[in-house]
Amino acid sequence: MRPLSLLRDFLDSEASGGLLLMAAAALALVVANSPLAPLYFSALHAPVAGLAVLHWINDGLMAMFFLLVGLEIKREMLDGQLASWPRRALPGLAAAGGMLAPAVIYAAVNASDPVGLRGWAIPAATDIAFALGIISLIGPRVPASLKVFLAALAILDDLGAVVIIALFYTADLSLGALGLAGAALLVLVALNRFGVTRLWPYLTVGGALWACVLASGVHATLAGVALALTVPLYPTPGRHDELTSPLHRLEHAINPWVAFGIVPIFGFANAGVSFTGLDPSALVGPVPLGIALGLFVGKQCGVFAASWLAIRSGLADLPAGASWLQLYGVALLCGIGFTMSLFIGALAFPTAPELADAVKVGVLGGSLLSALAGWLVLRRAPREALSAAKTA
Repeated sequence: MRPLSLLRDFLDSEASGGLLLMAAAALALVVANSPLAPLYFSALHAPVAGLAVLHWINDGLMAMFFLLVGLEIKREMLDGQLASWPRRALPGLAAAGGMLAPAVIYAAVNASDPVGLRGWAIPAATDIAFALGIISLIGPRVPASLKVFLAALAILDDLGAVVIIALFYTADLSLGALGLAGAALLVLVALNRFGVTRLWPYLTVGGALWACVLASGVHATLAGVALALTVPLYPTPGRHDELTSPLHRLEHAINPWVAFGIVPIFGFANAGVSFTGLDPSALVGPVPLGIALGLFVGKQCGVFAASWLAIRSGLADLPAGASWLQLYGVALLCGIGFTMSLFIGALAFPTAPELADAVKVGVLGGSLLSALAGWLVLRRAPREALSAAKTA
C-alpha cells in the first residue's frame, strides 16, 4: 500500500495547491481590470537578465513544474498506480479519449483558419491541481478510488502533453545547442547507470541541460522532464527505506514549492486578461469558442466514452465504490485545462499576440464551465455506487 499512500499524499498537496491556484487566477483577473493593470502588464514584460519576467516564469519556473511532472510519471509508471497494464487501462484509455475529442472539436471549429489551427492541442490537457481542488471542496462524497483515477489520468494526460509540445511546438533548432543538450543528457544517464544517488550532480547537470535546451529551440521546460527520467528510483545504499531513493527525495522536496509557489505564480502571470475595450464578438471567435467547446464538451465526451467502452468491454473495472454518475462528474472536471492549456496556448501563437487574450478567454470559460458542472454533478451524486456497476 506504500505507493497508494504516497499518491494520496500527493493528492492532498495538489488539492490544496489547486485552491491556491484558483485564488491566484481570480486575483489576476481582478488586477488586470483594475487601476493596477498598467503596472501588472508592464511588470510581466520587464526585462531581467535578457528575458522578460513572463518568459522567466514560463520557461524557467515552469521547468520545475515539468520536473515534478516527470518525476510523478516515472514513479507511477515504475512503482505506483500505473505500474501494471491492468492499472493503466482505464486511466490510459480515458486520457487518450480525453485528448483526442477536444482536439477534433477545436480543429473542426478552426478548420478554415491555418493560424488558429495551431492551437488544436490547447484544450487537450487536464489541470490536476485545479480539478483536485474542486474535489476537495466536495469532501468525502467522492470515493478515494476516483481521486486516484483522476490523478492517474492527469499524469498520463501530462505525458501526452509533453510529447505534443516536443513534436509540434518546437521552434527552429540550433544543432550546436541541441548537441550540447544531448551531451548533458548522456552525462545524466551515466550518473544513473553508475549508481550516483546524491542529488546535486543531477541538479547541476540539469541546470546546464536547461540552458542548452533553451538555446536549442526546443522548449526549455522539456529539460525538466528529461532530468526527471534520469533520477534514480532505487533506494540509497545503506538505507533500507525505499522512500529515501533520490527520486522520492527530490519529488518531496520540490512538490510544495511547485504546488504552493510556482503554479500559483504561473496562474497569476498568465490568467490576467483585460476586458477593457474587448470586442464582445471576440468572445465567440473561432479560437476561444474552439477551446471552450473542446474543454467543456470534448473532454467530458472523450473521457466518459472511453471509460464506458473500457469498462463494458471488460478491459477495466469501474473504480471501487464509485457510480457511473460520479465517474461522469470526474469526466466533467477533466475539462479544467487551466495550467497546461494556458501554457500550450502561449506556445501555439508566438507570432500572433493578438490571440493571447482569445486563448485566455477560451481556457477560462471552458475551465469554469467544466468546474461548475463537475462540482454540481459530484455534489448531487449519491455516495454509494449505483447497483451493478459493471452491468449498468
